[in-house]
Amino acid sequence: MITAENFEREYVDAIEQQEIDKFICWEMGRQIHRYIKAMSGTKKLMERFEEALAHFSIPQREDAIAHYIDRNRKVLDGLDLKVVLARSVANYCDTYSYLMEFLHDEQRMAYYLERIRAKYIRYHQLFEENGKYGILDHEGNVLVHAEYDFLRTPYVYVDDLKLMPVIAQKNGKMGLILPDGKDTIVADFIYDDIALREQAPYFEASIGGKIYYL
Repeated sequence: MITAENFEREYVDAIEQQEIDKFICWEMGRQIHRYIKAMSGTKKLMERFEEALAHFSIPQREDAIAHYIDRNRKVLDGLDLKVVLARSVANYCDTYSYLMEFLHDEQRMAYYLERIRAKYIRYHQLFEENGKYGILDHEGNVLVHAEYDFLRTPYVYVDDLKLMPVIAQKNGKMGLILPDGKDTIVADFIYDDIALREQAPYFEASIGGKIYYL
């Protein structure tokens, strides 16, 4: 509850928050653009990423970027979220004096910095039940049920925001499943081994010494 005593501490202007969220989203997208360019150097791959976001609302973009970061965690290497926030605040403020006032408001900056972390750093995690492994999302929802002897989620440098399969082992054989909460099988459990590649096709599988690309 906001009172006269805690107004300065608790009140957040809804329009300000909406606009800063928008500028942060644009800045996070720009940082991923730079990451893709540094890792691949191809215009086509950057365009695929940007086309995937083009028709999304801000909340949809936030969600898509968070999923991208979860699968490409190296994008955060060397990325200072305080700089992301400062750039976004600068886009929001209409005068230099207001910008300086905003940047020196420690409580306000801390609020938005925590908001960035909550929106964009949402990692999945492995869990174990009865000696088998599964995957939970950042909210604890089951993405992959605990039915597998081994799981490996793919971390690829670039993609077009599509759901990537998970390498899984069951009954001594390897296969690919989607982390969609339904364990949808993409590649049957018939392979001796499946390795991750850094470019499409992203999976290299083997049966009896023969190599297949999936």
